[in-house]
Amino acid sequence: MDHTAFLILRLAVGASMFGHGLVRLPKLNGFSHWMVGLYEKSMLPIALVTPFSYILPILEFLIGIFLLTGLFTRASLIAGALVMIVLILGTTLIENWDALPSQLIHAAFFAVLLQYIGSNSWALDSLLKR
Repeated sequence: MDHTAFLILRLAVGASMFGHGLVRLPKLNGFSHWMVGLYEKSMLPIALVTPFSYILPILEFLIGIFLLTGLFTRASLIAGALVMIVLILGTTLIENWDALPSQLIHAAFFAVLLQYIGSNSWALDSLLKR
């Protein structure tokens, strides 16, 4: 993959993750209550949903920062893919089919970027290797 194309995709998915986390962090309690309410009638125990609802925005924010800067890119892509897999499972359990395409697209971006990680030349990772 072209280095510029990789950069564009990395920045796009990084901006998405960063933005998701950034807007949720200041209203973390409200976000958590919303998410718990969403899953209260699902088969997922609230004891799992509650901590995840507090951790998710932090993960999104950190993954976004790391992808935007190109620091720990491989680990961030794997972490992002794992977050998407968990979100996809949760989304299907509450039958929120409208949210599923966005999550699948994010998962695909993470997979493609992992496939072409060798094209990650414009990144802090590259500077640190020198």
